[in-house]
Amino acid sequence: MNTRKILLSENEIPEAWYNIVHDMPNKPLPPLHPGTKEPIGPDALAPLFPMGLIQQEVTQEKWVEIPEEVREVYKIWRPTPMFRATGLEKALDTPAKIYYKYEGVSPSGSHKPNTAVAQAYYNKQEGVKRITTETGAGQWGSALSFACQHFGIECEVYMVKISYEQKPYRKMMMNTWGAKVHPSPTDLTEAGRQVLAKNPNSPGSLGIAISEAVERAASDEHTKYALGSVLNHVLMHQTVIGLEAVKQMEKAGDQPDIVVAPFGGGSNFAGISFPFLRLNLEEGQNIRCIASEPASCPKLTRGVFRYDFGDMVGMTPLLPMYTLGHNFVPAPIHAGGLRYHGAGVVVSQLLRDQLIEARAHDQLECFEAGVLFAKTEGIIPAPETNHAIATAIQEARRCKEEGKSETILIHLCGHGNFDLAAYENYLSGNLVRHEITEEEIQAALAELDTPTID
Repeated sequence: MNTRKILLSENEIPEAWYNIVHDMPNKPLPPLHPGTKEPIGPDALAPLFPMGLIQQEVTQEKWVEIPEEVREVYKIWRPTPMFRATGLEKALDTPAKIYYKYEGVSPSGSHKPNTAVAQAYYNKQEGVKRITTETGAGQWGSALSFACQHFGIECEVYMVKISYEQKPYRKMMMNTWGAKVHPSPTDLTEAGRQVLAKNPNSPGSLGIAISEAVERAASDEHTKYALGSVLNHVLMHQTVIGLEAVKQMEKAGDQPDIVVAPFGGGSNFAGISFPFLRLNLEEGQNIRCIASEPASCPKLTRGVFRYDFGDMVGMTPLLPMYTLGHNFVPAPIHAGGLRYHGAGVVVSQLLRDQLIEARAHDQLECFEAGVLFAKTEGIIPAPETNHAIATAIQEARRCKEEGKSETILIHLCGHGNFDLAAYENYLSGNLVRHEITEEEIQAALAELDTPTID
């Protein structure tokens, strides 16, 4: 009889995060100063981040020790379970074996607290009183609210306005943990006022919300900024997921041929895939790692690789990334956490070197996949997660056509219990099949005057 779930004990929580930069054949290009366009060092990040996190951002060390205090908080929900998706396998009538690593058991219901707790800890170590951040769907904002509450730090969240209106319970979750939540763009910042002057009805975007949160942090010495994805240290914190998953696959007596995860800025994809990519880079294994993104915001599959800003106004350092342009405002699809114009530097370099793959799905295909998963496995996935499930279903069907038994591992990065309005729209036929046109992409890219990369 097949084992349905593979569990680890608390003493198997990883003791160090994995830094893939150490093993990359081509290291990421340096960030550039937004004004001078010259390479910048760690000092330029000091107004926004505590030195403990800046050191992690630039380190070349392969392993970074997880502080004992952080591991103690992790024990609230870690290690997370892995399941064999036998119900989904049966429904697809596939010879493929499908597993999923489930991060929805965390307090906020997603993978985000893995880095939120670590970031709050390092800010606390340096006496920071307040942390500002942005959030799309509310996953990151709620995770940071939980973490700040744990370490006694004030939390101020700029939530993309369309998500603020679509997901009131995420806002209530943040408020319950003591955070202040603002619908972005706001009139509290110069960045927000600029956007509202041009478009008083702006739905907001992650790029705008980042500008607001960064501006607030940069203007107060007792306030720092926290980012939920994209940056190296954030991706590294998430590798606890994949490090556990490697052990769990070993316990199951199996090894994935394919690892799939949703892709917004890179944190949940990196979290599960980097420890498996280590096996490719170190041991010459050939595990395919696929990043699944929305067809309405397809930076990996249809963007360009060049320097760009992480925010809309242009306050952040210029980063080498796959991007649709920092002025790009994506359609208000329900996978709010994936509506971001750019990709993390490390993931972008890995894709450029063809060490990972990317695939885009429209939201109807994703919700169809999510409903099938809910019916066969019982968990209602977050809209973001549905992208990875859609890719996994494609691969499982390919296995059936080819008569191959491959092993597929899905990163089920969060549950959709706060996203039922999105499912209601899908089930009532009110969701549209949205895919961005080439003209829209080229128009956004034409506005860029940032440095190109050969």
